[in-house]
Amino acid sequence: QAQLVESGGGLVQAGGSLRLSCAASGRTFSSYTMAWFRQGPGKEREFVAAILWSTSYTYYADSVKGRFTISRDNAKNTAYLQMNSLKPEDTAVYYCAARSPNSRMVISAHTEYANWGQGTQVTVSG
Repeated sequence: QAQLVESGGGLVQAGGSLRLSCAASGRTFSSYTMAWFRQGPGKEREFVAAILWSTSYTYYADSVKGRFTISRDNAKNTAYLQMNSLKPEDTAVYYCAARSPNSRMVISAHTEYANWGQGTQVTVSG
């Protein structure tokens, strides 16, 4: 199983940027689908972005498309979420998730992911 640790959260003003990191341990990081989810105050956990194994094909929620970029560095066993043009509604705890690939999985469904980090707080002030 993969163990995931998020970092990079913090307080930023609206319009600013943050870069989140997800450090993974385990033998098969490069073969895992990696994803970011978030849970804001009074909200359900929602999908943010995902990146597939091997092909590095990416998916984004409509709410972050064009502002956020997910990437991975397999040599460092790390996935990233670059967040630009941040808005107050982006305030949430951001979680990294991972799972072995499955062609039938729903990429945006948090129930598909077995491995989770502890989360990192992102607060965007207006």
